[in-house]
Amino acid sequence: MSLCVLSLLMLSSFSVIPFTLADSGMIGVNYGRIANNLPPPEKVVELLKSQGINRVKLYDTDSSVLAALANSGIKVVVSLPNEHLSAAAKDQSYTDAWVQDNVKKHTPATDIEAIAVGNEVFVDPGNTTAYLVPAMKNVRSSLAKFNLDESIKISSPLALSALANSYPPSAGSFKPDLIEPVIKPMLNFLRETSSHLMVNAYPFFAYAANADKISLEYALFKENAGNVDSGNGLKYENLLDAQIDAVFAAMSAVGFNDVKVVVTETGWPSAGDENEIGAGSANAAAYNGGLVKRVLTGNGTPLKPKEPLDVYLFALFNENQKTGPTSERNYGLFYPNENKVYDVPFSAKSAPVDDSKENVPVKSPSSTHVGQTWCVANGKTSKEKLQEGLDYACGEGGADCRPIQKGATCYDPESLEAHASYAFNSYYQKNARGAGTCDFGGAAYVVSQPPKYGKCEFPTGH
Repeated sequence: MSLCVLSLLMLSSFSVIPFTLADSGMIGVNYGRIANNLPPPEKVVELLKSQGINRVKLYDTDSSVLAALANSGIKVVVSLPNEHLSAAAKDQSYTDAWVQDNVKKHTPATDIEAIAVGNEVFVDPGNTTAYLVPAMKNVRSSLAKFNLDESIKISSPLALSALANSYPPSAGSFKPDLIEPVIKPMLNFLRETSSHLMVNAYPFFAYAANADKISLEYALFKENAGNVDSGNGLKYENLLDAQIDAVFAAMSAVGFNDVKVVVTETGWPSAGDENEIGAGSANAAAYNGGLVKRVLTGNGTPLKPKEPLDVYLFALFNENQKTGPTSERNYGLFYPNENKVYDVPFSAKSAPVDDSKENVPVKSPSSTHVGQTWCVANGKTSKEKLQEGLDYACGEGGADCRPIQKGATCYDPESLEAHASYAFNSYYQKNARGAGTCDFGGAAYVVSQPPKYGKCEFPTGH
């Protein structure tokens, strides 16, 4: 996910998740793993199936993950990371070996339907843009050697920062310096192979940077007055549609109006820093819930009304080792302990799916908590690890543990999980909710609604 892209021109960003109805789009989810506290792949596959999610996108070709997905009925998009692009572009034997070891080895048991070659390559600090199309061609040639080139498509996720203009959507255009060297050759490759252009789109970024100009309701798929494109008169009822059509317009402007689009990332963070306007669990639930309903019950975009949207949500889990602002670690639909961060119905119906899992007790959501986060103990962690974390927080860590002493306000309930949660949160708030301060060896995780154990009030640091 790229954070680099947001001027007023950049009213763009999108996403996906798998459930299909007749003539509807599909919804999938991104399974990122930049974390040290996630469940094992076998448990993740069980979670996906329990939620009816039948498409998943990975950021690599981890063998344990692909093995867990075997015979699951889940379709998979795998990725060739940016750091491999140079070798893949220069050496056909490299991609032959990569495909054999990372793709062929797992098929057909694991249903790999596409390969994302690189990710947001144009904003990669490694300057890998020149390698992209040659790498895509070599990977396809390697697939052909194993008779996989018809069943497995190839594309590369594009960040919306590749656009020079995205507003109004009809004026969408690519950055001039990218058009001849890479955009046209890539789109030609996609056309020749009947593949989709992968796009990562985040209305959240556009809204956060332009909250004075963009309606929150427009960004969250809620009722709003809509926006009329001054260039073609089309009316837009949500920001995501406008962003996608800006990409369609940009492709049309360079002669490729027949290439389809799949949104390979989109989402909304359930928590963020003070300056990340709009971050919060209520808005995240509204965005993702509205998106699912829009994809599964709606048609295409105003510019392409007969082409249903295919979208992959970002992301399955909160990932505690991602760098950057707080939002980066809070895009997940689920906490690492498999509890939901908030309710999103993975169906066209408005009713939320049943959640039989035990959740960390929280107070009722309130707009006053938007953007605030707390740190709580993971009840599935061993008692030894919880005690070790508690001892550190109250000792060397300098947390204020007076309220959990016998007779004090937060001593009840007298449980290791409750006491550890208070201590972990005190340490987390004391350290300004910084990256890595809510981990304790995997014994803790961040929540975006205030925890409540008994009558104990958890401080926020605000």
